[in-house]
Amino acid sequence: MKKRGLGKGLDALIGPDLEEIEKQPHESNREGDASDNPVMMVDIYQVEPDREQPRKDFDEEKLEELAESIRQYGVLQPLLVQKKDEYYKIIAGERRWRAAKLAGVHEVPIIIKDYTQEETLEISLIENIQRQDLNPIEEARAYERLLREYHLTQEEIAQRVGKSRSAIANCLRYLNLQEQVQSMMMEGVLSAGHAKVLLGIEDRELQYTLALRVMDEDLSVRQLEKVLQQMKKSQPQAAPPASANPIYHSVEERMKEVLGTKVIVTQGKKKGKIEIEYYSDEDLDRLLTLFDSIKQF
Repeated sequence: MKKRGLGKGLDALIGPDLEEIEKQPHESNREGDASDNPVMMVDIYQVEPDREQPRKDFDEEKLEELAESIRQYGVLQPLLVQKKDEYYKIIAGERRWRAAKLAGVHEVPIIIKDYTQEETLEISLIENIQRQDLNPIEEARAYERLLREYHLTQEEIAQRVGKSRSAIANCLRYLNLQEQVQSMMMEGVLSAGHAKVLLGIEDRELQYTLALRVMDEDLSVRQLEKVLQQMKKSQPQAAPPASANPIYHSVEERMKEVLGTKVIVTQGKKKGKIEIEYYSDEDLDRLLTLFDSIKQF
């Protein structure tokens, strides 16, 4: 599939930070949009959200704040939509549409664009990621879809959303959490800090048990770490990891830099092993391609 540079020009396409714009009492620019498509007013009930929208939860308090701003100044930035039969499907701007309905607005400004389904979904994903509207699990699932459905690399995603490749890889790791733990993250019960601690536990049921303790006992990240330390002390002591040795730690760091992913070197009495993490089929393909290139030298 041809890679499209949608992320690079996304601000020009959908406008700057709309939360700030809609709080300002200024006139909407009905003539000069970044695209050549004219702005038109339509009945709000002719517009519907995209079911493939990665964002599922909307903060009701913030929606009401935006609705109050819309009651005073109207919807200042048009929704980006696509014509579908007798209605318009939202590509970007669902939050404004929801707030406008709360405000009792009857018409909303729209700009009609003609995109393929793949382009529509990609714009929606990147818009939400760039504006930090997604919780960590929604964001990770959005990245995973970009990898799986649109065959983007982690590096390409990183460039489009303005983050480092390691940040993308670390976010994808949240999908290794037990399903109910992921739900707790989406509900805001667990923070990203809690999740990083739980990711160090291979037993997914134990992940869930400890997540419940975090919720029931209101444990901080530091307190959760102490719980894990106490559990480890009560278990038979295993041989120290190879990374405890400065030499092996240096080897791990060098391999991480080359491979662009987490590497663990485990030292035994006479032999050891090297573990290389990957976070998706695409990431595995990237590593295999890298190994093939090394083999050719």
